[in-house]
Amino acid sequence: MAIKKEMIDDVAVLTLKGKLMGGPETTAIHDQVKELVDGGTKKVVLDLTKVSWLNSTGLGMIMASSTTLGSVDGELKIAGLQDKARGLFSIAKLDTVFKIYGTAERAAADFQI
Repeated sequence: MAIKKEMIDDVAVLTLKGKLMGGPETTAIHDQVKELVDGGTKKVVLDLTKVSWLNSTGLGMIMASSTTLGSVDGELKIAGLQDKARGLFSIAKLDTVFKIYGTAERAAADFQI
């Protein structure tokens, strides 16, 4: 799992690459969100365009990251869900919990509205 961080104004975009299947890689993503929150960032987009698969542990990390941001009145948005991941989001009803966008740029722009 690779994590690339980019700032678009005051929005942190975390682009993930690989599989979200648990383990230290998944923990590292939540740790990155915690660091952003500690640094004052409240707007985060998880770009999952390059995530080939995720399981319940990956979904749990996404929920934990959302909770961390929510604790400081922040928000997490999801971008670039691929078909398999989109299906899992739908089954878990997370598509009703998160705002989901086709691209990270659109998600980041929505924070500015």
